[in-house]
Amino acid sequence: MVSSVLCRCVASPPPDPTASASSSASSPASVDPCGGAVCGGPDHRLRLWSLFQTLDVNRDGGLCVNDLAVGLRRLGLHRTEGELRKIVQAGDKDLDGQLDFEEFVHYLQDHEKKLRLVFKSLDKKNDGRIDAQEIMQSLRDLGVKISEQQAEKILKSMDKNGTMTIDWNEWRDYHLLHPVENIPEIVLYWKHSTIFDVGENLTVPDEFTVEERQTGMWWRHLVAGGGAGAVSRTCTAPLDRLKVLMQVHASRSNNMCIVGGFTQMIREGGARSLWRGNGINVLKIAPESAIKFMAYEQIKRLIGSDQETLRIHERLVAGSLAGAIAQSSIYPMEVLKTRMALRKTGQYSGMLDCARKILAREGMAAFYKGYVPNMLGIIPYAGIDLAVYETLKNAWLQRYAVNSADPGVFVLLACGTMSSTCGQLASYPLALVRTRMQAQGKAGQPPGPISPGGRLGCRRSQRKAPDRWPLSLQPPWRALPR
Repeated sequence: MVSSVLCRCVASPPPDPTASASSSASSPASVDPCGGAVCGGPDHRLRLWSLFQTLDVNRDGGLCVNDLAVGLRRLGLHRTEGELRKIVQAGDKDLDGQLDFEEFVHYLQDHEKKLRLVFKSLDKKNDGRIDAQEIMQSLRDLGVKISEQQAEKILKSMDKNGTMTIDWNEWRDYHLLHPVENIPEIVLYWKHSTIFDVGENLTVPDEFTVEERQTGMWWRHLVAGGGAGAVSRTCTAPLDRLKVLMQVHASRSNNMCIVGGFTQMIREGGARSLWRGNGINVLKIAPESAIKFMAYEQIKRLIGSDQETLRIHERLVAGSLAGAIAQSSIYPMEVLKTRMALRKTGQYSGMLDCARKILAREGMAAFYKGYVPNMLGIIPYAGIDLAVYETLKNAWLQRYAVNSADPGVFVLLACGTMSSTCGQLASYPLALVRTRMQAQGKAGQPPGPISPGGRLGCRRSQRKAPDRWPLSLQPPWRALPR
């Protein structure tokens, strides 16, 4: 960390006075430009000189964006390219694309002055320290409502001596090499680096601040999420198709297993058949994400919540309604995805051909089969997913987080996986009913490649009597994988 480098630099010897004139010109032997008032004492230039040398990885006497990226990474600090570019542009007086030592010192001097102004504005009690109540009050003034527990997690990420308060040195060391200059920017930094991390899920969208929307971060986030979703859906498409087949065709008289299901799919249509229905599954990512995001922002305004981060119950309501609106808008694509996954080889020439034939044979209502159970499944999925995610993340932070309130990527991934699994288990019976209703043709029979009485997978018994339940009324638990 930067603080450890600065503390180590106090005991470091000054640069060799016998060095060449060129190197002495950039050495810290010049007069203190700030009198020690801002940078922390008369030896601050020695400490900054050592920090400069640590960051100057190619030893050319200047700090470019690449130097800062590599050097800060070695110190355990990770900054985006845009943030590093802002640092260089703010301090680069001669416009040569890098910071020499004097420019580096002047940048830090100016930056510390701005940080001190922010520190004083947060220090409501004027006692030289910031506590949890002062953080809550300052953020409340900006319309960001957080709990005392969340404020304490912010403190822990900066508090090095365990006092649960932040003095000037701790504040400076934490924000020194980040281009934040005012309270809104610092709140945005906290939002994405500490307690405000939100796991990705299928129902509750992420939240974006006004600045993020104005700078275009929101659409870059959606594009990145859409690309990641397309890759993940393509990788899991064979399992997704097998799930649909098992949901539709499994019964008491037609028990199925995973290996047998894959074998039958490959035998019926070759290896490419494993990805049937994946095209439209990927295609619906963009409209669903965009509609969900826009609906989420509008619903936040309707429920009268203008703060940056919603409370859990508000996120549940807004996320569930936004998910319902998005699903209603693209639901015909869900029906097409199920029909494409169940189709026989050569049955449809493509998505448009499938849609045209469904419309001609079954009418417009066919594109909304299973709509009601799909809507009913959103609330338990959203509620359980969000509740389990927040519970697991907060439990980890309370037990293991000591010096930082950032759980890390792998912890967030594990929490998201567990919460999504719990949500899927809770809503699975409704998802099963939805899929079976989507699969029904005009006569109530599934349009898949194998009839319910066929030999898809592992048929365990020839002696069992056929089901007496109509397909549309089969109990959901019968199609659960065995």
